[in-house]
Amino acid sequence: MKVDLNSDLGEGFGSWQMGDDKAMLDIATSVNVACGFHAGDPDIMCETARLAKERGVSIGAHPSYRDLAGFGRRPMPDITAREIENLVAYQIGALQAVAALAGHRVTHVKPHGALSNVACNNDLTADAVASAIKAADPNLLFVVLPHTAMARAAERAGLKAINEIYADRAYEDDAQLVSRRKNGAVLHDPALVAGRALKMIEDQAIFSVDGKRIPTRIDTICVHGDTPGAVAIAKTLRATLERNGVKILPFNSR
Repeated sequence: MKVDLNSDLGEGFGSWQMGDDKAMLDIATSVNVACGFHAGDPDIMCETARLAKERGVSIGAHPSYRDLAGFGRRPMPDITAREIENLVAYQIGALQAVAALAGHRVTHVKPHGALSNVACNNDLTADAVASAIKAADPNLLFVVLPHTAMARAAERAGLKAINEIYADRAYEDDAQLVSRRKNGAVLHDPALVAGRALKMIEDQAIFSVDGKRIPTRIDTICVHGDTPGAVAIAKTLRATLERNGVKILPFNSR
């Protein structure tokens, strides 16, 4: 069994820092870097790319709606498909350029927050994201939630889809993430998170809050870098997987 372990990093802004990026970079095999629209700035982006390069960690763009105040978690229902294409392509290009300064390269794209949530349910948004990725570089990998509009958009665009599950998020019966507005949407107990993730990887399936088993090819598993106890969760997860014979490798190396 092989799986990638990813985390969302670079989510500070200026002198304001979020999470322990250096610690997470010692655990994850790929990271998704905020590109300035929900968090991050050129200095943080470059430093994250530099540190990732030193550790042999893959980096990807983590584009969002333009929503610094809301951390990219507020939907924007009036935004057009063309505007989505533009903002996603802009953020990918920004990280590609800054990563080049650090001697690294961008290998994948993973939408953030509300943009991801909407793209999981809305074909127009999903296709716009896929179109922007393909225009920026058709060889970029598209990290998607399986069984969603994003996964279908990747296939239509001819992009290689990387199926992602969340170690620290609960799932509904339709394979969508439980809304953060609901209790129990985010899991915080390291042992619980690790055991649940191991079961999903062994079974190649998502398990919903109601116990439904949803067969799924799993390429990468995410631990959020901004949640309380993120480093402890990630350490326990990686140790548990490796102890049970799961190899942790970047998805772009397989």
